[in-house]
Formats: sequence, C-alpha cells, structure tokens
Amino acid sequence: MEENSKTTNEYPIHVAAPYPEESSRLLAVATLLFMVPKLILLIPHFIVLYFLGIIMIVVALFAQIVVLFTGKYPRGLYDLVFGAIQWQLRAHMYLLGLTDHYPPFSLK
Repeated sequence: MEENSKTTNEYPIHVAAPYPEESSRLLAVATLLFMVPKLILLIPHFIVLYFLGIIMIVVALFAQIVVLFTGKYPRGLYDLVFGAIQWQLRAHMYLLGLTDHYPPFSLK
C-alpha cells in the first residue's frame, strides 16, 4: 500500500454514471408500472448473476487464502470479482432508471 493512500481519505473504488440529458419516456412509464417490464427484460441477467454470485463468493474466499500465504490478490481472481460487481451494478442501474441502455452480458 502506498503512503499517499494512507494519508488521503479517498475510498479505493470510484463509481461514476453519466447524467442522462434525455431519458426515454417509455422506459419511465415502464419503471412507474412497478418495474415489471424491466424485470422481465432483466431475467436472463439475474439468472446468470445468481450463479456468478455463487462463483464470486467461492473465488473471493479462495483469494483470501492466497492473500494469506502470498500477500497478493491474484489479478485474474480480482478481475472476475470486480467484473461481476460491475455487471450487477449495470443491471440495477437499468432497473432503477438511472440509464436507458440495456446492460451487456459482459464482465468488462
């Protein structure tokens, strides 16, 4: 850990979402109608994310064992956990109307 990161009060993760200058009125109506249409569109994402979440927990626990013995978090495991969290965030942003862009099936 760098000395600068110890002295600053910055959190190591920064989340940014661009403010939409224009939003779809049709999707806003869908959100107001109990989000059912958006939930139906996101069912494939939530199925994949459910299983990915289980894998993510196992990988994170295994990574902690690796960190215990080596002192380093393996880059591939980090990328998997980080990508899964990003995917979850994109799906929830779409569901809550923060973006009109349908989330891609991607860990990137």
